Amino acid sequence: MSAITARKSVAHQTDDMTSTSSSTSNSISASPEDTPRQSPSTTSLSSLDSNSELELKAGSGKLLDTYGNEFHLPDFTIKQIRDAIPAHCFERSGAKGLGYVARDLASLALTFYLFHNYVTLENISSTPARAALWTVYTFVQGLFGTGLWVLAHECGHQSFSPSKTLNDTVGWFCHSALLVPYFSWKISHGKHHKATGHLERDMVFVPKTRDEYASKMGYYVHELSELMEETPIATAGNMIGQQLVGWLLYLTANVTGHNHHERQSEGRGKGKTNGFGGGVNHFDPSSPLFEKKDGKLILLSDLGLIIMGTVLFLIGKNFGWANLAVWYFVPYLWVNHWLVAITFLQHTDPTLPHYEAQTWSFARGAAATIDREFGFIGRQLLHGIIETHVLHHFVSTIPFYNADEATEAIKPIMGQHYRSNVEGGSIGFLKSMWNSARMCQWIEACEGAEGENKGVLFFRNHNGLGVPPQKMSPLTEPQAAKNEE
Repeated sequence: MSAITARKSVAHQTDDMTSTSSSTSNSISASPEDTPRQSPSTTSLSSLDSNSELELKAGSGKLLDTYGNEFHLPDFTIKQIRDAIPAHCFERSGAKGLGYVARDLASLALTFYLFHNYVTLENISSTPARAALWTVYTFVQGLFGTGLWVLAHECGHQSFSPSKTLNDTVGWFCHSALLVPYFSWKISHGKHHKATGHLERDMVFVPKTRDEYASKMGYYVHELSELMEETPIATAGNMIGQQLVGWLLYLTANVTGHNHHERQSEGRGKGKTNGFGGGVNHFDPSSPLFEKKDGKLILLSDLGLIIMGTVLFLIGKNFGWANLAVWYFVPYLWVNHWLVAITFLQHTDPTLPHYEAQTWSFARGAAATIDREFGFIGRQLLHGIIETHVLHHFVSTIPFYNADEATEAIKPIMGQHYRSNVEGGSIGFLKSMWNSARMCQWIEACEGAEGENKGVLFFRNHNGLGVPPQKMSPLTEPQAAKNEE
């Protein structure tokens, strides 16, 4: 996957940053099919089209991403994207999908067999050597487990096979084995795909606005541009916390998801907010993440967790809790780590815009993602989920083994709006985590933006990196009181 680096050097840039690549051809003129109509089912993950035109005020003012690159709103349509993809890329094979599941399960089983039978006191007398080898075991099993997670993700998008029954059966078994509530995740994840980049509706890694970030940090909005740099150790601490418990916090408290639940169409979100005890989670059928009709599916997801929890309890009781921790729970934490890292970097980058409601469209939101490169691990063990994510947000029913070809097909249509950061391969992927954590602290509108451009927000930070945040005047007391209300 080749791309041309599009980053420009800007003032106040004091840290090393990984470059972000994009193709450079111009985007195609717009047609009426730009915004999707809502699918009859909130769980449908198929790509969406519409014949209605965007009705937005013309924007003015220069839009600059965090690196200082000028940004123009995408003007291609979903129909143009779909028409560019060869028809055979949409073909799904249940046999091929099951073959990959069998491969990943066999890899997990064989790895356990080899370590359980050969990395023993009888064969390796050195305790440090055994400990080192079992540490390798947890890492390798974490990769194989993440691969299985990705295949269940394919099932949730109905890209695993043409059979919905087969997809949901395989997805439920695989995700339950990884302590993931399959249908609950599938429903909320489907809503993420329908509202990617929408600040009031997106379901995952919704960035904080300037107001929200200032409130969290205990400052006034105008003071952010004057703050000193966040210490690297603070950044590292935040990253470690995110990678250790981010996925669990998302499931139990909807952390990083939107917090506008009062708008839920059935009134289920009244008085409910993100956070522990706020009534927003992936286990309760009454959660505003779901509709009433989803209740049985949420309970079926919970049943899968109960069954797997029982199996794990019996293993721990009969074979020892320390063994269970090494055999299952440390690899489980590795799976969670990779899942959070992948999702974070798919939707958090100094080049990516986010949109307020009046400026958002499905095509614009789908383009607000980025492909990266993770070498053999990403392409073989993790089934390309890192390398072909942009295509996945436009047409989520294309199976992963056809996604590379489909990605190449849509690049000419997307033009400068196709984003990839492939420099450095696997090492570059890991460096991007630090770069995004340092540069992407909150989002705000660009200085001088008006009309629909005012609804396009980019990341800014107080670390002296990239385009500096806007300087604002202190609020008067009446204004401050009004904002607090």
